Amino acid sequence: MLNRVVLVGRLTRDPELRYTPNGIAVTSITLAVNRPFSNQQGNREADFINVVIWRKQAENVANYLRKGSLAGVDGRLQTRSYENNEGKKVFITEVVADSVQFLESKGSNNSGGNQGGGDYYGPPNQGGYPNNNQNNNQNNNQNNNQNQGRNNQSFSDDPFASDGKPIDISDDDLPF
Repeated sequence: MLNRVVLVGRLTRDPELRYTPNGIAVTSITLAVNRPFSNQQGNREADFINVVIWRKQAENVANYLRKGSLAGVDGRLQTRSYENNEGKKVFITEVVADSVQFLESKGSNNSGGNQGGGDYYGPPNQGGYPNNNQNNNQNNNQNNNQNQGRNNQSFSDDPFASDGKPIDISDDDLPF
């Protein structure tokens, strides 16, 4: 069996962070995901998809994303039901996120989209994702040129240089 959902869209409202009675963080967002075609009037329509995020990822989404932020979600589709106050059974379909990617840098303009080669933190070149390998290579070349122009700085001072030992980083130090 396979139940996999991959979405890229913009948040329609600020994330809602709550905690269960057991203290587990849960955040709800709604993503506006553009349809790949235009309607008869030539306008693009969107689907508004409810997403639920749990635990540390839920806290990160609530802290770093806002209405209009571009986000990628990888998860699964889930349905549930409950009886409302009138005794009618209500069915809900939502995406339960396994991971959420922040697809814009913190200072990006949310209204203009990710055009012009901005930061992209999603999976590379899969099923319609933009291919930023060229942009990444250009950025790496620029960084290398900048590093070559610096005097009195050696690469042995680089704290991220690999010396064959695993890097000891606590989960609390990571922003996701």
